[in-house]
Amino acid sequence: MRTVYLDHNATTPLDPEVYKVMEPFIVENFYNPSSVYSRSRKVREKVEEARAKVASLLNASPEEIIFTSGGTEANNQAIIGGAKANAGKGRHIITSAAEHHAVLDTCLRMEKEGFEVTVLPVDEYGRVLPETLEKAIRTETVLVSIMYANNEVGTINDIKTLAEIAHKNGSLFHTDAVQAAGKIKVDVKDLGVDMLSVSAHKLYGPKGIGCLYVKKGTKIESLLTGGGQENKMRAGTENVPAIIGFGRAAELTIERGTELENHIKDLEKILREGIKERIPDIIFTGHPEERIPGCVSVCFKYIEGESMLLLLDQRGIMASSGSACSSKSLKASHVLLAMGISHEIAHGSLRLSLGKDNRMEDVEYLLEVLPPIVEKLRLISPLYQGGR
Repeated sequence: MRTVYLDHNATTPLDPEVYKVMEPFIVENFYNPSSVYSRSRKVREKVEEARAKVASLLNASPEEIIFTSGGTEANNQAIIGGAKANAGKGRHIITSAAEHHAVLDTCLRMEKEGFEVTVLPVDEYGRVLPETLEKAIRTETVLVSIMYANNEVGTINDIKTLAEIAHKNGSLFHTDAVQAAGKIKVDVKDLGVDMLSVSAHKLYGPKGIGCLYVKKGTKIESLLTGGGQENKMRAGTENVPAIIGFGRAAELTIERGTELENHIKDLEKILREGIKERIPDIIFTGHPEERIPGCVSVCFKYIEGESMLLLLDQRGIMASSGSACSSKSLKASHVLLAMGISHEIAHGSLRLSLGKDNRMEDVEYLLEVLPPIVEKLRLISPLYQGGR
């Protein structure tokens, strides 16, 4: 049976070139980079080389990169560490209704610790409008955290403008760029952010490693104590193989330039047009232009997304009905609901996210398999019968 992977927003396959540089540090060069003997010093050099490569991807300085266990930890570090370190200014945090749960749940935690959190609404595309932030920000707002690109619908926020609004108020600005890095240009200097989160497994690197960019001079508390690693910002022996893999993944992203982006955009265009031509009663979600390449989010009226995923899986097609972190829940996507889509329609959502190894044959196979699945599910759906 043919296998087609269309869930790259959830995770990407490890690039063989990345694994190749990781392998020697799993068994042979196992040394602790904090030790003083020569073999450990050589490992430390490789860690710092990887830090420089990740920094280069973001147009940052190496000393501004803190390695973490992934995007979730980076978001926690930014929100908790940033808010607590600057609580003298105030105890008000702003985020948006379309954020990943790694941000939303962390903000809820801060509420329990005495901070006030304002959750901004988004427009019908999932964007935070600058005027919405301007109305909500206050003198005591200590931190604003708005995602760069949405993981479910792909919409890109105007981070540069949002960060400027925060800075006019003297507030820190953090962005979750986990879905953006590796897909579009991420330049921390151009964006003007104080903190930015990245995860390696979204750009063909290993799982369990990410980073938080912290602009030089930004006041932030550490979450983990017990050692002086990561410039005293994250205690614990470094995950050397993963860090080196992250560095190579960042390097490959730079080397590919816009070639990969253009390849994915071409496939996405054909996929969108094919779905539109072959299947009636659908709603594409996310911004029509300002979105990351390869993310096709679409709602099929009168059917339930989980059933669609199971039938696609039987035909060898792997996709998602929303965020992978929420896939065990049958609740409608909080992102789609925040965009004003009804519960009934949101339950019929499908997210198809393309990657570097997808080819035209994958798109053609999906377009062959999906229409009869939708038709089959609609024929047994009481919602469809009632809507006819």
